[in-house]
Order: sequence, then structure tokens, then C-alpha cells
Amino acid sequence: MIVGLGLDVVEVARVAQALARHGERFLFRCFLPGELARPHDPEHVAGLFAAKEAAFKALGTGWGEGVGWHDVVVERDAAGKPNLTFHGPAQERMQTLGAQRVLVSITHTDHWAAAVVILSL
Repeated sequence: MIVGLGLDVVEVARVAQALARHGERFLFRCFLPGELARPHDPEHVAGLFAAKEAAFKALGTGWGEGVGWHDVVVERDAAGKPNLTFHGPAQERMQTLGAQRVLVSITHTDHWAAAVVILSL
């Protein structure tokens, strides 16, 4: 049974502007070093950003409602498949929802990045 669903779409150009304007300050505010192991191209970063936003929506919290950027971590397995790990308040919210499983899909083009997150029993 699905207990949380989140979808987010990010304009790659806006992420490119944030990277140009704020550089590493933007990156480290939103991401942990391990999430940034891959190149910092705007398409990749927009996909990571969309995944975190989709996770906040699936949790029903939004960011800043007790769940922060570093409480949701985007990782990739050896095959490149994305996975989400929840910490602190995000993990507590998962337990409150009774969620046992997290599914995430990330995609991007030159102009848009999107992610969907499903939390299920």
C-alpha cells in the first residue's frame, strides 16, 4: 500500500543560475559530499534536487517543516540506480507513516529534471 507519493520538476536553467551565483555554497547547503561525487553539471544537480523535493512531498512535510536538506540523501548503487536514505526527522516521519520501502526515479533532459518518490508499506 502506498503511504506517500511525491513528484517534483526542476528547470535546469534555474539550477545552472544557482550554481553560477552561489557555487559550492548552494551545493553544500542542499547536498552532502557523498551526493556530489559525480560531476556537478546542472542536469545532474537538478535531478538530485528534484529527488529531495519529491521526497519531502512524499513525506508530507515539505522542506523546512522539520525535515532538512541533509535529512534526505540521494545515493546510487553500482549500476547507477538511485536510492534514498532518510535520517533524523525524515526517518521519524517514515516511521510515523509506517513506510517500509522507498522507490525513487530521476530523469532529466537539457531543460528539465524530474523525480518521483513512492513510500509504501
